[in-house]
Amino acid sequence: MDFAERFAERDDGPLVISEAQVVTRATVVAAYKLGLSPHALAGIIGVSEDAVSRMERLDHLLAKGTEPFRLAVQLIRLFRVLGGVTAGDEAEARRWLHDPNCELGFIPAEKIGTAGGLADVLAHLDERHPSLR
Repeated sequence: MDFAERFAERDDGPLVISEAQVVTRATVVAAYKLGLSPHALAGIIGVSEDAVSRMERLDHLLAKGTEPFRLAVQLIRLFRVLGGVTAGDEAEARRWLHDPNCELGFIPAEKIGTAGGLADVLAHLDERHPSLR
């Protein structure tokens, strides 16, 4: 019996995935694909590095209505917009984020870890690429 058959035979009802699970997992994946360390992710969304470690296992979920949840959604949006700007080239998105940006006057990865920095970087991308909003 394969996994699908075993899963179909479960009698505990349909699988329910919460918004908190989706946002938490998407945040961890976006950070990884953007080359952000757990330390950097913790600083960006305002949680401890231990919380980030637990987020990777979905043992810590970001709660809707909290500041970490709001910042995580912004980080996911940054990842999606950069994906559009770079035509899905993750290496190029990482370069854009981690290299000095002459137009901005700073390294975006450093800026997004500061108060308001994530919003500033997103505003720049929105201004330059309005069709990706």
